[in-house]
Amino acid sequence: MSDEFQPNSFPRVRRLRAGVLAALVAGTALGGAADGALVARARADDTGVIRPDTQIQTLPNFVNLVKQVKPAVVSITASLRADAVDDEGGMDGQPQSPFPFPFPFQMMPQQQQRRTVEARGSGFIISADGFVVTNNHVVKGATKVTVTLDDGTTLPAKIVGRDPKTDLALLKVTSQGKLRFIELGDSDKIEPGEWVVAVGNPYGLGGTVTAGIVSARGRDIGDGPYDSFIQVDAPINRGNSGGPLFTQDGKVVGVNTAILSPSGGGSIGIGFAIPSDVVKNVVYQLEKTGHVTRGYLGVVAQQITPAMAKALGLKAGGQGAPPSGALVASVSNGSPAEKAGIKAGDVITALNGQKIDTPHDLAVKVASVVPGTKATLGFVRNSAEQTASVTIANLSGAASPDGSVGDKNEGGPRLGVSLSPLTPDLRQQLGLDGTVRGVVVSDVQAGSAAEQAGIHAGDVIQAVGNKPVENPGATVTAVRAALKANQSVLLRILRNGQNIFVAVTPGSGDEGDSNGDSDDNQ
Repeated sequence: MSDEFQPNSFPRVRRLRAGVLAALVAGTALGGAADGALVARARADDTGVIRPDTQIQTLPNFVNLVKQVKPAVVSITASLRADAVDDEGGMDGQPQSPFPFPFPFQMMPQQQQRRTVEARGSGFIISADGFVVTNNHVVKGATKVTVTLDDGTTLPAKIVGRDPKTDLALLKVTSQGKLRFIELGDSDKIEPGEWVVAVGNPYGLGGTVTAGIVSARGRDIGDGPYDSFIQVDAPINRGNSGGPLFTQDGKVVGVNTAILSPSGGGSIGIGFAIPSDVVKNVVYQLEKTGHVTRGYLGVVAQQITPAMAKALGLKAGGQGAPPSGALVASVSNGSPAEKAGIKAGDVITALNGQKIDTPHDLAVKVASVVPGTKATLGFVRNSAEQTASVTIANLSGAASPDGSVGDKNEGGPRLGVSLSPLTPDLRQQLGLDGTVRGVVVSDVQAGSAAEQAGIHAGDVIQAVGNKPVENPGATVTAVRAALKANQSVLLRILRNGQNIFVAVTPGSGDEGDSNGDSDDNQ
């Protein structure tokens, strides 16, 4: 269906909505009477029925909030090469997931000339001197970026830095006067059921306001190694990418990033926002250095099943849930974890006093620790709770918590991919059985040799040349050996159940990317 407006259809839509509204109003009146009867019976019933202590409240009014925050919300236009836009109108440069949904919002490409197209997104100003936060996929691959303020003023923007792993980017605009800006709030304090407001530029309609509630926290949607999204039911659509999510006190608690849409179309009330606590850390580093460094512990961890918990002598979770924690499957040689005495079979339950629920939770929390910082690990060994002091290292040049291997600081050609081990969770998500061996491509750097060769996130690299590979470290070693012998490297890849060969030539892509992807891995 075309994204263009169809004015002739509007009267029919209004008549239809009027009928639905009447039905909803009638339903509300009847529902109120029924609820009253149920409450009366519940209070009279003393058999253990739950009696919530609630107060009837009217819906909140967001008029004053929106008037005050809108001047800091901006529309972003990114100019892209025509060949950077795929056949469906989305950008090849957007983060790609091996899973169809959820997905980052695609922009609204609008043809300028045959050589360039425009893609539109959202953002918000966080300082009087013009720093602007948006999504990485809004500006990824852009040759020119402009920011349009709420009053219509258009300003050229410079990309200060990008972080593909959290899908965040920091821009800088220059204005003759001080700009009005908004503050980042504390996303750790929000609760499911709390009202939130989204402001953005969906389908090019700048300044659009929608409201809803927080549906859940800590969502891992398989889009990146450090996913920990806020789920909301506020209607957000294509073009809302990078826009702010406000609480009623006017603070930004999230950056709208992705939606769940089975049809691939608009909102169905399941949206995802990057928590402001993540944004603060990433934006601070992008502003200071133009790139992001992450903490490294040096373990490969896995989920604890009920059978494992019983064998390990762990206490069961509440209501039959498996115990929380991350079971250490292996420890990297010379890693901070090994130096701290962590062993395979330990169950990590806390980091600096913060509870660890899952291996993914451990990866997210470790990555947020500044390299060189001392941290305290809580873990269980032989049914006994213990603690250990560990000095978190820099992820760049080492194996990450999810098994990725980085080599940014080492010289030589780079393919431009991030690799992850083929864990049981990834096998299930990719539909692979236990006989498949290899490593999963978790991310592909924009403009890299790998992207130019057509490698996608979700591909499983099974061999480098004629050498089978089963972990990220072995893959990197094999790639380097192949490059020493030849200018190109031949990869055997499993994609959608089919084996294919892909030849990658380092230097064929845009290796001169200066937008801060300093911790992309090979």
